[in-house]
Amino acid sequence: MLSTRVAQLVVFLICVNLIPTTPIVEERPFHAADGGIGVAVGKSRKRVFPQPHTQEPNPIFEAYGYCNIPNRTEQAWEGHSPADYKLLSVHVMIRHGDRYPLYSIPKTKRPAIDCTLSTSRKPSHPLLDSFIHHMGLGGRGHWESPLGSVPRLPSHSACEMGELTQTGVVQHLRNGQLLHHAYKQHSLFPSDWSPRQIWVETTGKSRTLQSGLAFLYGFLPDFDWTKLTVRHQWSTLFCGSACDCPARNRYLEEEQRRQYQLRAADTELERTYMDMARTLGIPTRQLRAANPVDSLLCHLCHGLSFPCVPIGDSGAGGCLTMEQFAVIRRQQLDDEVDRRRAGLYHKYAILAMYPYLNRTAAKMERIAKSSEAGRQPRSAGEEVFTLSSAHDVTVAPLLSALGLEEARFPRFAARIVFELWKSPPAIQGQVKKRSGKGEKSKAKYGETFIRVLYNGEDVTFHTTFCRSHDRHVSQPLCPLKNFLSFVRRDMFSVVNATSYKEACYRRPG
Repeated sequence: MLSTRVAQLVVFLICVNLIPTTPIVEERPFHAADGGIGVAVGKSRKRVFPQPHTQEPNPIFEAYGYCNIPNRTEQAWEGHSPADYKLLSVHVMIRHGDRYPLYSIPKTKRPAIDCTLSTSRKPSHPLLDSFIHHMGLGGRGHWESPLGSVPRLPSHSACEMGELTQTGVVQHLRNGQLLHHAYKQHSLFPSDWSPRQIWVETTGKSRTLQSGLAFLYGFLPDFDWTKLTVRHQWSTLFCGSACDCPARNRYLEEEQRRQYQLRAADTELERTYMDMARTLGIPTRQLRAANPVDSLLCHLCHGLSFPCVPIGDSGAGGCLTMEQFAVIRRQQLDDEVDRRRAGLYHKYAILAMYPYLNRTAAKMERIAKSSEAGRQPRSAGEEVFTLSSAHDVTVAPLLSALGLEEARFPRFAARIVFELWKSPPAIQGQVKKRSGKGEKSKAKYGETFIRVLYNGEDVTFHTTFCRSHDRHVSQPLCPLKNFLSFVRRDMFSVVNATSYKEACYRRPG
């Protein structure tokens, strides 16, 4: 049975913008002791989904959840299971940590942020100093091209565009350490783990590579570089050799048209952009192209004043304001509501994330089969931990594809975790009342189950493949077979198909 708190969660905003956006949060900003901006958190631990409310969300307060400022404790519910269940494998996808903006606002000074790492600067972490030293030994590792030439640490005193900040490094040291403690009691890794038991992959951006390494170091401190191979994913969709999908591209184009039309019809947003452009003394179209919300979010997350320009003879000049930022954020929240209504993004997400989900399902099935009694294990062991270091445009469609439409948009250093569990010997001989012939032999080895967690919260029974699953006392987890059926057949019903190939190549109409 769902707890009262979970049962009261309501369907609200789907936070899956194609451009960076932030979710509604339960957190409120305050000025921290070190002069920066902190976040106070309420008692409720269900922070993955927005709380029911009767007022419009405050677009300023909700933006702080996106920052994910690492100055507070957070409960990680990874590793929790019924007694005596065995953890077989863990598969993690992360979004990179806090970064410098990808765009600059014309005629304004860039945010003054130092991207070198220093234990004397806030925020810091107990593992930061040893992490810096360990990254210096990275030449001993194995790197798929072109990752060998990508820096393993952020290193510029004046951050470069898109560069990971110290905040971003600390966020993922913390994430990795949370999971280290969560899984320590389950003995996921033997002390002499083999290279094939860990799979690490990342896009070619320095921010994703560095985030992945920080996470891995927090999870497995002082890991043996000689056993590690870091693999390159050229697509942000992590689709490998299955990236070609014409229908996916069409859904994305339709979704982008919908988004543009909604923005164009928003008169308050247009007036706000005109006011901002007038302050800066530039054409409105130039301001739009500069995507000012990206830079303003950086100012907000780092406790910096919004940018200003000197007042000139033409009357232009002044500072961009929090009120203007709030209008842009408000429109993005409106867009999230309209996106859910239209459903185009969900169709895009299904096709975008099938290759990744299919790979994950295949790994889980292989590990589940190898755990059956009587099977000879591989000499080097099975792959028990997968880490994929990605972007918001990876994590957001993954959430949508799983049916987690109410989940918050991926903040900096967001994480999605898939866990594979096996039932204990105590129930291995049990057979369901309606079991058919042949089920007993399968049951005697124990069944396998999946859990899905987002930012530390168990969201398994909010997913499409387990939303309607009847959780019995003897079977409180979601059967792996539900996930396998979803990935290999059921998820394509949204696009009126029965397979990825049919969905991708069928002609429109």
